[in-house]
Amino acid sequence: MPGYATRNLTVQVGGHDYRLRMLSDKQQYADRDGLAHRAGISSAQWCLFGQHWPAGQVLAQAMSEIELGGRRILELGCGLGLSSLVLKHRGADITASDHHPLANEFLQHNAILNGLSPICYRDLPWTAPDATLGRFDLIIGSDILYERDHGVQLAAVMLRHAHPDALVMIADPGRGQRGGFTRSMLEQGYLCCERSPDFGEHRGASRGRLLSYRRPSKLN
Repeated sequence: MPGYATRNLTVQVGGHDYRLRMLSDKQQYADRDGLAHRAGISSAQWCLFGQHWPAGQVLAQAMSEIELGGRRILELGCGLGLSSLVLKHRGADITASDHHPLANEFLQHNAILNGLSPICYRDLPWTAPDATLGRFDLIIGSDILYERDHGVQLAAVMLRHAHPDALVMIADPGRGQRGGFTRSMLEQGYLCCERSPDFGEHRGASRGRLLSYRRPSKLN
């Protein structure tokens, strides 16, 4: 690829192997047209979309097991798109989203690597309302609460795009911002349930949680 190096990785989710094209390391950077800069993505953040993160593995595993039931599903900050690939493989109605200028290119390449048809993708900056996107029954994301204002921004996304009875699932490795998001979700009438799946051996893995949010009237 021009300006940066990639490698392929095979990961197993739900007993199935998925192939991912990813950036070869965290030192890769190429923004010749300034698209990332205009999107507010710094050189230090540029490579993050193109890595396979433990939280992404946790979320993908959850998506391999969750009941689909005809749900319309939105993945936020999809990056390489592992969870979207898993859901597409299962025949789900999945829309992947991100704001990195290369996310869609990597997502669609990874779909081809896994013998899947193209995945619906939307460029979705969290601070810019999109009246054409509609509402979803399940909204998911992994490792997307890593800056102080992300909790409030994501809660606003839920207001705009979650059905009243929607389920929201976030795999969070414990970067310190989930408290603010949970408070914002409680203000919208959601309750939070936490699970502690295996986030691997990376530093701070014991703080990792799979967070599920749903309004109480819809819990039964």
